[in-house]
Amino acid sequence: MSKTVEFYFDFGSPTTYLAWTQLPALCAETGASLVYKPMLLGGVFQAIGNASPVTIPAKGRFMIQDLARYARRYQVPMQFNPHFPINTLGLMRAAVAVQERLPERFEAFLALIFAAMWVEARNLGDLAVLGEVLVKGGFEPQQLLALSSEQTIKDQLKANTDEAIKRGVFGAPAMFVGNELFFGQDRLDFVREALQAQ
Repeated sequence: MSKTVEFYFDFGSPTTYLAWTQLPALCAETGASLVYKPMLLGGVFQAIGNASPVTIPAKGRFMIQDLARYARRYQVPMQFNPHFPINTLGLMRAAVAVQERLPERFEAFLALIFAAMWVEARNLGDLAVLGEVLVKGGFEPQQLLALSSEQTIKDQLKANTDEAIKRGVFGAPAMFVGNELFFGQDRLDFVREALQAQ
């Protein structure tokens, strides 16, 4: 049986960005495949009654400090986005569209959007800003918008989100090794142990 990590993600989650910076190397070290599952975090929150930690001021302040600690530990750049929270529906549909229709560009798309969101702190909720980012990354905004608007792409994002909810996902990042759920970028050691045990 091949080892896999199923990675349910949404670009709007800063902890998902941090997990993404570490997961490819972790999977390479353990001989596992990384399976990306774009989902809509807002849809998960709405379905189960959850909310972002930043909605509680004391918890939000702590989380921003903790994110900076982990960025230093992982030795990756990070800047908390002042435009947070950003509606990611269009971004996540675009992620599905690239994954399905332009798979050879999928990893480049992930790197582009995660960096724009959590390193450059761009307002990707602004279509003009998003367009600039896409062009800079070698993507055609109108092509992506057209692909993202296709019903099959919308349906796939909804199916991924519904699947996540059925599997017990309550936030992002959520990772599965087999049927075991690991939540948060601070649980990657447990993901590694689960893979090594297979």
